[in-house]
Amino acid sequence: MAQTQEAKASSKIPSCDDYFAAIQSRKKLPYSLQETLTAAFARIPVSSFPDVPGGKVIEILADASISDAVKVLSENNIMSAPVRNPDTKSSMDWRERYLGIIDYSAIILWVLENAELAALALSAGSATAVGVGTGAVGAIGALALGATGPSAVAGLTAAAVGAAVAGGMAADKGMGKDAPTAADRLGEDFYQVILQEEPFKSTTVRSIIKSFRWAPFLPISTDSSMLSVLLLLSKYRLRNVPVIETGKPFIKNFITQSAVVQGLEQCKGRDWFDCISARPISDFGLPFMSYNEVISITSNDLILEAFKRMRDNQIGGLPVIEGLSRKIVGSVSIRDIRHLLLKPELFSNFRQLTVMDFLKTIASTTEESGKVVHPITCNPNALLGSIIETLASKSVHRIYVVDGEENEVVGIITLRDVISCFIFEPPNQFDENFEFAIKEMLNQ
Repeated sequence: MAQTQEAKASSKIPSCDDYFAAIQSRKKLPYSLQETLTAAFARIPVSSFPDVPGGKVIEILADASISDAVKVLSENNIMSAPVRNPDTKSSMDWRERYLGIIDYSAIILWVLENAELAALALSAGSATAVGVGTGAVGAIGALALGATGPSAVAGLTAAAVGAAVAGGMAADKGMGKDAPTAADRLGEDFYQVILQEEPFKSTTVRSIIKSFRWAPFLPISTDSSMLSVLLLLSKYRLRNVPVIETGKPFIKNFITQSAVVQGLEQCKGRDWFDCISARPISDFGLPFMSYNEVISITSNDLILEAFKRMRDNQIGGLPVIEGLSRKIVGSVSIRDIRHLLLKPELFSNFRQLTVMDFLKTIASTTEESGKVVHPITCNPNALLGSIIETLASKSVHRIYVVDGEENEVVGIITLRDVISCFIFEPPNQFDENFEFAIKEMLNQ
């Protein structure tokens, strides 16, 4: 059932080829200019790309807890980090040394699944009380949420159920209640299950790294071209690309979508960049996602519904709208889930917390107490250069295109979209440069 649910979710997402074909068909740039740019990026080696801040890639040990991983990501203001296997310190093979990448999207999947599993367990009072085995409880949890990995069944043990009940969390017995209703009863005590009680307290990054991920771990070498990196970050939907020096097992650099756009912004003053950046976004077919394709959330929806919507559509953020006019009043992103995990005391009865109340609670901890930060927007006539400057200077991952007096959302421009503006994929690019690796990635 979990596989069926996952297949349904993935069927909503356009393929890599469809996305890039649509972009190329909408660009109004002369083909000769696109060809020149693509050829130029193909000549730039990855080794010339600036190192990560501080010159050292932040890594997370596979045996770290989920909560510790969130702290590392938050403290370093990063969305993701490679996961290192502490059992293979002497290995010279990166395949053994690194297990993958942990990011906020994987954590969202894990949190949502376990929230529903815990809720179902509590609605039963205990697995044995109603004659339901732990395997069945796990299976019901997977069915309720459309869980994505084997931990859907194994993730809830008798110990977890016992700990939840012993902790004084009262719930009606019987499996008749649906998962969201049962979960509404958890409130603050959810964190006692997820972060403080077993088995959740001991859940490690290693245990979720493969079951809860949106993209594969695909390092490239320092002598690869920047064109390969740009294609991986745009057409092939990767949000980050680890760089490994040939013959050495260590990740030397970690190139993200944000880093690339910030690098583009630093190209101001160069003829090729100024020529392109002075054009309106419509010349690039932006926004690629039109108003009827924009996935949004209303201010009165529950915050967990927003995270579920991101999960189901494999996207990193949503505009928060009000009314039938689609007026934008806020924005919520994958990274915001860190607030739920790092500051649970701020969110009483979080299962009934609306998106707007969630945003106001976050705002109450900032300098502008109680004031929700306005989303980053632009109008349909904006220049590409201004979009790049805003994305780079504000360190955001998307800009909402608005129009009319009500600031209605008519489209979204993401980091991925901006990167896609500068390149196309030459024939046989990955057959010649990655061969088996890229095929393995696309088959996952």
